[in-house]
Amino acid sequence: MLNRTKNSWKVHFLPIVPEKEMFSCLIWMFVLLCSSVADENSIRDADIFPSSPEIERRSTLKLFCVLGKRYTPHRNASHIIWKLNHDLIAQENYNIVNETVSSVTIHNFTYSKAHVKCFTKYLGKEQLLVHTEVTSGFPPDTPGNISCIYYFDAELGCTWTSGRETNLRTNYTLFRKIMTEGRATLLHTVGSCQSKTESCSFYYPDTPYSSSFCFQVKAENVLGEASSDCVPMPMEKIEKFEPPEILSVKKITGIKQLLTVTWKMPEKIIPSQDLICQVHYRNLYSNSSEFVNISLNSAEKTGSCNLTGLWDSTEYSVAVRCISVVSIFWSEWSRGKTASTEEKAPSEKVDFWRVIESSHSAGSRSVHLMWKPLNSFPPSGRILGYKIQYFPENNAALKMTNISTDKKIILHLNEEAYIISITAYNSAGNSPEAVLRIPSTGEKAPQIIETVRTFTTNEEVVVEWIASEPEVDKYVVEWYEELETDPFSRSWQYVSNSTNWKTNKNNFKPFICYNISVYPLYGNKVAAPYSIQTYVQEKKPSEGPVADTGIPGKNEVTIKWKEISKDKRNGFISNYTIFYKPEDGKELNETVNSDVLQYRLKSLQANTQYTVYIMASNEAGGTSGEPKTFKTLKFNKEDVIFIALPVGLSMLFLLGLWITCILKKHAFKKVCWPDIPNPAESTAVEWPLDASTISEFKCIQL
Repeated sequence: MLNRTKNSWKVHFLPIVPEKEMFSCLIWMFVLLCSSVADENSIRDADIFPSSPEIERRSTLKLFCVLGKRYTPHRNASHIIWKLNHDLIAQENYNIVNETVSSVTIHNFTYSKAHVKCFTKYLGKEQLLVHTEVTSGFPPDTPGNISCIYYFDAELGCTWTSGRETNLRTNYTLFRKIMTEGRATLLHTVGSCQSKTESCSFYYPDTPYSSSFCFQVKAENVLGEASSDCVPMPMEKIEKFEPPEILSVKKITGIKQLLTVTWKMPEKIIPSQDLICQVHYRNLYSNSSEFVNISLNSAEKTGSCNLTGLWDSTEYSVAVRCISVVSIFWSEWSRGKTASTEEKAPSEKVDFWRVIESSHSAGSRSVHLMWKPLNSFPPSGRILGYKIQYFPENNAALKMTNISTDKKIILHLNEEAYIISITAYNSAGNSPEAVLRIPSTGEKAPQIIETVRTFTTNEEVVVEWIASEPEVDKYVVEWYEELETDPFSRSWQYVSNSTNWKTNKNNFKPFICYNISVYPLYGNKVAAPYSIQTYVQEKKPSEGPVADTGIPGKNEVTIKWKEISKDKRNGFISNYTIFYKPEDGKELNETVNSDVLQYRLKSLQANTQYTVYIMASNEAGGTSGEPKTFKTLKFNKEDVIFIALPVGLSMLFLLGLWITCILKKHAFKKVCWPDIPNPAESTAVEWPLDASTISEFKCIQL
């Protein structure tokens, strides 16, 4: 069919099949030849027919491109080329209809969506004229699995499956028909609804009640249509009503292990039919569930039941849903409500322990008491508090009482022995007493534990011990982090009739040192503990020791270091290794035990620079500290003494000699340089004047 409007042609295109190909070509040639003689304003500069076609997948597609007046006479249909998306279509698929019209045929079209483009190619240049989007898909399959739900006087909704995806715009029509003598007939009083999805609904008042309805779905698109069979569905069989509303869930005072549930039925229900309501109650402590079915009539506005055999002091969550006895659909569950059964007094003793601090002053000490919450099964109820009573062992009349809602308390006691008891209480009563004895300050507890060892498996930490008295059959294992100073941070567990204890590895942190103590209990007394330290998992130290080289000698030096801080050890230090290396020499090392914090390196080279560092090791590996350098001396003390002694002695000898010379100068002079008389000064004879004197005398006379 061809519709013409100003400046456009709209064509509804049917897929071309081989049997009708010649006939279709003739029709298109006629249409396009007509277009060539139309008014020049009746077509754009270029157009493509049909526009945006929808065809069947793998069928043959034929399109026409029409040049407008603007492109002639310089270009004609022979200049037209075609592309599918970005790929050039082979020219053998082209057909020149006339001077301005070119067609292309695409066989076995498999794209779900694609663009077919019409270009002109003139003087080696391509110019896009026009393009269109082609969508391919499939005819609709027959709808199936029709299912409907009926809300009385409210809504009738149906769903179905559409089968294979068509990839095309597909519309669905839901028909509601009345069965007449085994035949389905669409009456004017029975409606239909349209949808583009796989569901459709009728709404009140278009929801009449009938037992003779059947439902049919028709699917249609441009490629065809398909209708399902009309599926009979009596309305009472597909009825589903709103969930009931729980009015109350409550206990009855004085009756234990029972809750009464009352609920309100929804208003819109098909009249005159029997109903079943299901009560679901869940124990919030154990998360276990039970169901109870209650029969009702649609005329009853409320329902109720008693839940029996419940746990004492336990909270339950309750929900209700209902169904017609002939329907296949339950209502949704009501909104849940919770309530607790009657409480009973706690039946187990409080698990508590103590940490005794040393006396801060004469006659006073602090005792830290801590306990765990009751974990009885089933639980006893909500604990309101704890009653702590204590008195001197030799004077019960001085009993004192404290009340606490916490799980710890500090008692300040004198040096006497004390008896302490704790009870937990709730609204129904008190638990049995748990009792511990606090020894006096001067009391010496016996050492019953001979040895304790610990080890770890893949999942557990195991503590084993040997006791010297086999009759002792109860112990307390206590553990806490070595660096923890808060007594209330300690953990403990009672062990009976065993000399080993296991716990999950996750109760301990890796790479942390723990103190573990085992306390024997005999009678009401606590014997002396046996304590050890352990790591459940080690890794190499976080840092290494820092070496202190001190003052080196000629051939030796003493290396000192400090212990790594406890929080950086990550395991038990097993040894230290001192690495040292002369400049341009080979590295050497010495290993010492973990209790050694200094070591003397010997046989070093004189006047040589060394680099030294220390590695601390545990079972997981070792970590080295920062390297330090030092230089040995050229001479040691002995060398200095050996050189200085002869020089000193020589200097002392010369000094002594010089002092002696000063003091004995005249004596030395007489010996070494004696006095000789001057003959000229002698009075024994007269000596003739010498020549110089005679000459002077003659000059004077003249």
